[in-house]
Amino acid sequence: MDINDLRSLVTVLGLACFVAICVWAYSRSARAGFEEAARLPFTDDDAPALPGGRHSKEG
Repeated sequence: MDINDLRSLVTVLGLACFVAICVWAYSRSARAGFEEAARLPFTDDDAPALPGGRHSKEG
């Protein structure tokens, strides 16, 4: 096994990981978690806001 075989193997493994992540990201089972994460910026915070848009660090 020479360096070119190793490079080819790493390329194929990288492509396989990329395809696996794409399949997972677009699967229906991951959709609920992504939709919940997309709504996080719009949830109400319990901490009162300070002037300048900062939040207090209580606790």
